[in-house]
Amino acid sequence: MKLSQIGEFGFIERFSKRFANISSNNAMGIGDDCAILPLDENYEQVVTTDLLIEDIHFLRSAISPGDLGYKALAVNLSDIAAMGAQPTASFLSIAIPSDTDVEYLDEIMQGYHELSTKYNVPLLGGDTTKSPDKLVINVCVMGKIQKGKSRRRSMAQPGDVICVTGPLGDSAAGLKMILNNIRPDNESKELIRWHNRPEPGINEGLWLAKQDGTKAMMDLSDGVASDLRHIMKQSKVGATIDIEKIPISEALKATAAKQNWEPEVLALTGGEDYRLMLTLDKDKSTEIIDRYNQQFPHPLTTIGEITESENHEIRWIKNNQSFKLTKEGFNHFGHQ
Repeated sequence: MKLSQIGEFGFIERFSKRFANISSNNAMGIGDDCAILPLDENYEQVVTTDLLIEDIHFLRSAISPGDLGYKALAVNLSDIAAMGAQPTASFLSIAIPSDTDVEYLDEIMQGYHELSTKYNVPLLGGDTTKSPDKLVINVCVMGKIQKGKSRRRSMAQPGDVICVTGPLGDSAAGLKMILNNIRPDNESKELIRWHNRPEPGINEGLWLAKQDGTKAMMDLSDGVASDLRHIMKQSKVGATIDIEKIPISEALKATAAKQNWEPEVLALTGGEDYRLMLTLDKDKSTEIIDRYNQQFPHPLTTIGEITESENHEIRWIKNNQSFKLTKEGFNHFGHQ
């Protein structure tokens, strides 16, 4: 059997069960955006790590070193945001080809420092080693949250509304432009900018975690079509998504029209948006959404509802009719 037949999450399932009998001292690990570890009588620590590999996650020719450093930290901070936690520290490990210019590395660290400063996240260590030919960046971020307040993927319940914190598909469209050598105009430049320099929803996650009606939460790294299944599996539920309610930016709408792309497919199956997706108690959702929208630049948008489903199925709706989505979201090892 080849890895492409089971994908990254099938691989994780194969080995994770072997570690279940090792005592974790009340820590919670595989299955959420972050591991949750006991810290003291009032707080828990959350920990995440992510890997960026040249020619897999980024093309050196298509991203500035400053943006690369910014993004390397941003994708990890996004996991912290998805738990509703406050980031407290980061660790950076990097494997570098020996012919790399020091000035290039300086700019990577400048971008990393810029985002670290924005959210007051000190860099406390890591590792540096030689790589034979590709640049490899691994970041670990720690955070802190009041005990029992982490928003986990297992907290969704039938009847909850499903929301996202911003427009979807911009990053996928930006990547599509890069890979197809499409020259950006003033509007479509924003798509490439979001792909290369996403902004983690730290403040949004902190605010949402404090709301009594917020249930499950995660960040969108692989697309709604893929990421929603993690909430469904952990919560043992299904979902209905109304495609017409998916928020799509004006830049994506305009660029998709020019390039004959389907913006809804990019919005639902494209990866690396790093917006937050969450479920809200239906009875409390209107008040939460109204108050959220008074504080943040992008509206909190309802896109569907959690349902009862033994098979953890997503029902896609468009024009009040069932709709078949042509892709299922990003999978590192699956057939795309």
